[in-house]
Amino acid sequence: MTNMAALIRLAILLGALVSAATPITYPVRNKNHELLDAIAEMQRANYFTFVTLINMVSLDQRIQTNVTFLMPNDRMLSRTLMPQGTVFDFLLRHSIPSPLLFDYLQHIPTGSIIPSSLPDYVLKISNNGRRNFTLNNVKIISPNICSAGSSIRCHGIDGVLSLKVMPENNNTSPPSPSCSNSSSPPAAEAKAPAPSLPLPATPIGELSPTPATAPTPTQPNARPHNSGSSPWLSHGGILKFFVTCVMVLIVGSI
Repeated sequence: MTNMAALIRLAILLGALVSAATPITYPVRNKNHELLDAIAEMQRANYFTFVTLINMVSLDQRIQTNVTFLMPNDRMLSRTLMPQGTVFDFLLRHSIPSPLLFDYLQHIPTGSIIPSSLPDYVLKISNNGRRNFTLNNVKIISPNICSAGSSIRCHGIDGVLSLKVMPENNNTSPPSPSCSNSSSPPAAEAKAPAPSLPLPATPIGELSPTPATAPTPTQPNARPHNSGSSPWLSHGGILKFFVTCVMVLIVGSI
């Protein structure tokens, strides 16, 4: 009986030792092998703070595969205020939903708009060569940091992408003359009357204070006054003719 109890205690002790010696494996939290390889490349390039942000959130498929990360360095991130609950949106804003090496980005012309992983947030490209390639005015300074896998790429940038969405028509068209006081001539100049030609001289008696109007229709039996008619046809001419005849008669009778 004593031997049986000793054997039981020995079996329990051996089981405990075997359990302690066996390593416990914990599943990696939502990270595939390519993402782990990319994280290792980020750490080798001293982007530790960006790696910390990746480890802080529960990742989904949008940034686990087929993605390009745009990584601010540790100094930039140390000066960035990041409220609680915005880390995942920060990673989405700093990623492109496609694995793009810098050689591919260089073929995109200036002014092009590409989407980020964050809905309704876009990246406007300014391509002035390898040493001056910017997205939303933030320059890529360390291209192709992540290149081991095939579905994840990452590039170092020299700033944090602003949360403000870049307008698509920013500085792309000149201001409209109707909306700009600086580009439109003054109202006085626009409405300046054209110089009038000198009016022909007319007799004072014929000047009229009112503008000329179209002639009104006359009655059939009415005689219009004609200032240029013969003096013998006017009333004064008839009176003068009559007086002249009377004087001739009087002189003849004498």
